[in-house]
Amino acid sequence: MSTVDTGGRPVESPGQDPRPGDSDRVRTVVRGLGEFLITAGLVVLLFVVYEVYVTDLLSAGKQREATAALDSTWAAPAQAEQERVEHFDGLAEGAGFAKMYVPVLGADYSFTILEGTTDKTLEVGPGHYPSTAFPGQPGNFAVAGHRVGKGAPFNDIDLLNSCDAIVVETRYSWFVYRVLPKKDEVGTWSTGKAADPRCTGVAPLGAPYNEVVGQQIVSPKNSAPIAPIPGMPGAETSVGEQVTLMTLTTCHPRFSDRERLIVHAVMVKQWAKDPAHADVRPPELKETA
Repeated sequence: MSTVDTGGRPVESPGQDPRPGDSDRVRTVVRGLGEFLITAGLVVLLFVVYEVYVTDLLSAGKQREATAALDSTWAAPAQAEQERVEHFDGLAEGAGFAKMYVPVLGADYSFTILEGTTDKTLEVGPGHYPSTAFPGQPGNFAVAGHRVGKGAPFNDIDLLNSCDAIVVETRYSWFVYRVLPKKDEVGTWSTGKAADPRCTGVAPLGAPYNEVVGQQIVSPKNSAPIAPIPGMPGAETSVGEQVTLMTLTTCHPRFSDRERLIVHAVMVKQWAKDPAHADVRPPELKETA
């Protein structure tokens, strides 16, 4: 039972427990929801920081170790040193065997390419699809890489334009690949960008490569882009008739694996390393955007 104090305000009778009104219950619910959202936001933020920054730092360390191991292998005498012949047979999963440079993405863009595309391997750096060609070989030298986190070697490959150089270094050689014309450039190539000196050796490919262009987006279940003739798995073409290509694959869009971004490039030049002049490097490495 309530009484009224001298100020005219109702007060609870002695011994009666106060009960929160509807407004108190709403405030409690709102406060709880707010605390939940703040906690959830912090969890998501921490996850993003881990995926984008922490895994980058961890992968950078692993990439340095892989590069140091490869440099050590190249510096050691080899049985085939006199012949100076590349040997890629028997590469173990995760073994480094080449380096790739993309000059337009920065003078310091350099990654050791490893054999295989398992999650463990791709945490170290770009990985070579085992069923595809090796650098300089006819067919399709296909390489996968993360786009966000874990070193993100392919974070910016969507910025590559036709004729941009992708330089691959092996123990005895340098290989220069250049991005093929994009789909909207094919029809006007001969009267357009073909005049750019960087585009020497680059042109729309004829049959059976008609559909192979510099960049495309595909389903993650579509493995055709890494076939010897991209887009035509199982096509019967002798190795001698195959164009020497390089293909990069990564997730698309960023922070999603809903699709795959594909970049196709064609080999335009091979440089043999000169043991007497180990410091001589291809001029393509100095190209800028």
